[in-house]
Amino acid sequence: MDKKQGRTKMKVVNGKRSRVDFPRKDHREEYAAEVAPPSDVSVNRAEDAGREGTAGRTAGYVGLGIGILSLFMWSVILGPIAAVVGYYAYNKGSRTTGAWSIGLGILATISYFILIPFAR
Repeated sequence: MDKKQGRTKMKVVNGKRSRVDFPRKDHREEYAAEVAPPSDVSVNRAEDAGREGTAGRTAGYVGLGIGILSLFMWSVILGPIAAVVGYYAYNKGSRTTGAWSIGLGILATISYFILIPFAR
């Protein structure tokens, strides 16, 4: 044993080298799943199959109801709310009710600003 090896107390490996973790040269470590690349496996559950798009559909109907209400009362308040809820529904996949909600909300808000001078 040479002086340099005696002071560091490191194990000298002669021969074919393979990868081992740094602090423990005499044992092999298994790497965690976080290091592995992500898999492309998707899980389809039977209970979730019928629920796809329910958030968009519900938001679409709520926006449509608020849009119809905004034509008759509180146009300045309910009109923009109907447009925002309709936009959310449109992005979630309920295109028809979302578009109607946006249209009714914008119509109610614009009609308020056009008709308010005639009310005074």
